[in-house]
Amino acid sequence: MSARFAELAFAPTRMGDVSLRRRRDPVTGLDVHEVLLGEEFLMSSLFTVAEVALADLGLAATPGTDLDVVVGGLGLGWTARAALEDPRVRRLDVVDALPAVIDWHHRALLPHAEELTGDPRARLVEGDFFALTAGDEPYAPDGPAVYDAVLLDVDHSPRHVLDPSHAPFYTADGLRRLAARLAPGGVFALWSDDPPDAPFLDVLREVLDDVDAHVVPFANPYTGGESSNTVYVARRR
Repeated sequence: MSARFAELAFAPTRMGDVSLRRRRDPVTGLDVHEVLLGEEFLMSSLFTVAEVALADLGLAATPGTDLDVVVGGLGLGWTARAALEDPRVRRLDVVDALPAVIDWHHRALLPHAEELTGDPRARLVEGDFFALTAGDEPYAPDGPAVYDAVLLDVDHSPRHVLDPSHAPFYTADGLRRLAARLAPGGVFALWSDDPPDAPFLDVLREVLDDVDAHVVPFANPYTGGESSNTVYVARRR
């Protein structure tokens, strides 16, 4: 059994202080790992169903074999590790703007980190996913020009972004730049903490095809009921 609370790592960033902590949850009795940006919760190991579903739903919609996949946002690594469960994935580039988060994985401060860092298909890349999408540089220094799937989990939702610089991505112009990073028929999948957003779905349909919003329910031990996240899935024309 671990101590009731421990701060495992801490680092300043341009968006605020980022910290990794482990605590013994009094409701579930489990050790919970959490990432905070300032006082704002980014991710908890207690709620990972939708992070896994982001990879599962996105890759289920992606045709072909020998897939090149990029994950925007490393976090606790659940989406990236779930993507590696698909044997069709030959390359996985995981882009995160916070070098501290990448360092936590290389230092194995998180459970199951070696499953990701030890997989030869995976690369952890320090970079701003949104700036890279808007520019001309590849997501990874030796990465392909286009990917078969882009799986994104950085902001809380298209309306609740962690940094104002992310907001243009969720417009039609921003999504057109994203579409240019997808192979023909490639898939874009996005995690959101909010229910399906009709105006954002309209923007997606303006740029991409086969647009859907999947509501992903999961048990919430704090309420004794269910909560849900949303995973958007769409395909390049």
